[in-house]
Amino acid sequence: MKKFLSEKVVNLKPSGIRKFFDIVSEMKDAISLGVGEPDFDTPWFIRDEGIYSLEKGRTFYTSNAGLKPLREEISNYIQRTQGINYCPDNEIVVTVGGSEAIDIGLRAVINQGDEVIIPQPSYVSYEPCAILADAKPVIINLRSENEFRLQSDELLNAITDRTKVLILPYPNNPTGAIMEREDLEKIVQIIKEKDILVMSDEIYSALTYKGKHVSIAALDGMKERTILINGFSKAYAMTGWRLGYACGPKEIISQMTKIHQFAIMCAPTTSQYAAVQALQKGDDEVEKMRRSYNQRRRFLMQAFKDMGLECFEPYGAFYVFPCIKEFNMTSEEFATRLLKEEKVAVVPGTAFGDCAEGYLRISYAYSLDNLKIALSRINNFVQRLRNR
Repeated sequence: MKKFLSEKVVNLKPSGIRKFFDIVSEMKDAISLGVGEPDFDTPWFIRDEGIYSLEKGRTFYTSNAGLKPLREEISNYIQRTQGINYCPDNEIVVTVGGSEAIDIGLRAVINQGDEVIIPQPSYVSYEPCAILADAKPVIINLRSENEFRLQSDELLNAITDRTKVLILPYPNNPTGAIMEREDLEKIVQIIKEKDILVMSDEIYSALTYKGKHVSIAALDGMKERTILINGFSKAYAMTGWRLGYACGPKEIISQMTKIHQFAIMCAPTTSQYAAVQALQKGDDEVEKMRRSYNQRRRFLMQAFKDMGLECFEPYGAFYVFPCIKEFNMTSEEFATRLLKEEKVAVVPGTAFGDCAEGYLRISYAYSLDNLKIALSRINNFVQRLRNR
């Protein structure tokens, strides 16, 4: 069968996140801190709208770009949170999660051999999607001493005459790092001078714990060279509803919509009706979840401090990224032993890029009770390693 397979696809590495998730799902009394999925139920008023849409028989296709009322609410949301005005008619497309937006966004702009700059550690889909779009991924290895924020010199050194796109993954998965306005201002001039397009993945934008998230598209001259990606999975606890969106220049959005039309047709209709309610009425619920995540974030940071485990303070998403280099083992070895010996699943840093060796991604999108148990087990493991 090998001759029938695409070499490009065969050579892609499987996700390093799912491996530990699959193991822990069959392990009794194990606690998983590995999957980035909110432990909250989707707020009831959102679920109720989904139920109502089914009761009313709204099981038809929507337009390829998505329900017009939903695109209008997305436009309103971006305007009130970022001060950016996107036209619902031709600058917004509703997608099957943020992941589809990443995929079709790259396919819409890449010609074979174009280079895509990807700061790492970062979400596992960026590099494979770039490869599938026939781009050459160019990796920037972010550094913990810079709180994993992209530096202007790092960007400048990565740019060549083939550079087409910079992926900007903030707030960041897996590190929890953020880019504040002053950080963005330092790279904007380079982006303009080098005539680069930005794909800004802002799926965690509502979950920030230091000031307010600033989109690079809100900075002067950047709306016209940015594809802004967001969605409903993280902020509204709607992972299984599979709904995201992209905003950007109409010329790019029209090509993304074309790919979406042929590959997907439209995002799930029930999810789209529910998402209208999420945007209209969901701000208070999002804030409640954000406060709860922040409480858990502070708990984990104190727990790491108490056990003497180095970890920079993250200000976004719902992940911490502790350093385990002192134990002289790979992150894969550490995570495997932790799972076998203490029944706690975390994700090795290398799932998010080779430069993340020596780190672990730990999600705090879990109940405080489970986090307390898991951190106690991690502490036992860490102290046992130190006393061996």
